[in-house]
Amino acid sequence: MRFEATCEHGALAEFIVRAVLAADVLVVTRDLRAKEPLDASMVTLARRELTAIGDAVSAVSDVDGKASRRTLRRGQPLSRRALIEPMLVDRGATVEIVARDVGVEVRVSGEALQAGRRGEVIEVRNVANGRVIRARVIGPGSVAPLDTSARSP
Repeated sequence: MRFEATCEHGALAEFIVRAVLAADVLVVTRDLRAKEPLDASMVTLARRELTAIGDAVSAVSDVDGKASRRTLRRGQPLSRRALIEPMLVDRGATVEIVARDVGVEVRVSGEALQAGRRGEVIEVRNVANGRVIRARVIGPGSVAPLDTSARSP
């Protein structure tokens, strides 16, 4: 940055300074493998320059339960780009199809035809009737049908 200053006697002085913007951000406390789930014990706050980390994470709640997209080294700052939701349903796994509608809840067994993370829509085969449905991943091994009003699981 460039600054100019004028003193009382009219003399002009020019200053050029380099500013460093830093903040406390989360860094990993040990080496992490790609897709490894994170928890609060794996991160700590450390002061880092923000110019190198465009989307730095500073709240533990933003990483708890997520996974690393790629390998991370000890001391490396966490960015939002480096985080993904962990895989909650594996292809071929048995899942619970949970349908809720107007206070009624129905649970049946299904087979995941695709892998999925929280919020993703995957295809699931209802093992009771063989019907393939589209369902949203709602938790580990649990899915909810996209349309519960038209049919039950």
